[in-house]
Amino acid sequence: MVDVPAPVPSRATAVGPAGLPRTEVPAHFDEGAGDYDRLVGRNPGYHRHLRASAARMRLPHDGAGLRLLDAGCGTGASTAALLGVAPRAEIVAIDASAGMLERARTKPWPGSVRFVHTTEEAMADAGVTGPFDGILAAYLLRNLTDPDAALRRFRERLRPGGTLALHEYSVADSPRARAVWHAVCWGIIVPLGRVTTGETALYRHLWRSVNTFDGIGALRDRVRGAGFDAVHSETMTGWQNGVVHTVLGNRP
Repeated sequence: MVDVPAPVPSRATAVGPAGLPRTEVPAHFDEGAGDYDRLVGRNPGYHRHLRASAARMRLPHDGAGLRLLDAGCGTGASTAALLGVAPRAEIVAIDASAGMLERARTKPWPGSVRFVHTTEEAMADAGVTGPFDGILAAYLLRNLTDPDAALRRFRERLRPGGTLALHEYSVADSPRARAVWHAVCWGIIVPLGRVTTGETALYRHLWRSVNTFDGIGALRDRVRGAGFDAVHSETMTGWQNGVVHTVLGNRP
């Protein structure tokens, strides 16, 4: 079985050149949270790669005494990845989609994990405050209206020495990665969306949003520009080599 990215749940809407308007994305996830969670559950590569990004944060001592933020937790796959590498940490998981969080909360979690319905911008108003020892943001930055401002806020919420890990698609710097992404989207993801839901708008949004997102060099520069140091990136194995990356940086 080929590990494909979990397709984004579907809802009919107009799709612009770069995909759906960023403000509309959480509502689409609300409606399709169940389908999304089932599709993610059938994709072992999705979970394996999230665990790889969490492990690359190199959190010490099983996370004992650490506070971690899972920004854009969805139905909890990235939360589980953090918990796997830091089982003794306190984890706060946030998402702008109430539907996705509802699915996440149905799963068994230890008392050290807390889910909060909020956008990244409104965290403080929702009672989520730093400092954190580490932040994992999986498939989030690409869907934010102002990614640079979000990165600066992530930096402010980290302790000195704390680690940010972005788990994200980036294909702009590689002709091979762009070709692979195009083939997987139009050969598997979009047809699967049409067959399973009768809709393709959000599947096409996924394709377009990745195509128009930063190359991996520009994404590293974006993280440096937000004030992080020791910025570097690592990619994944399999067909997602050069397609999905972990970008890491530390707060000085």
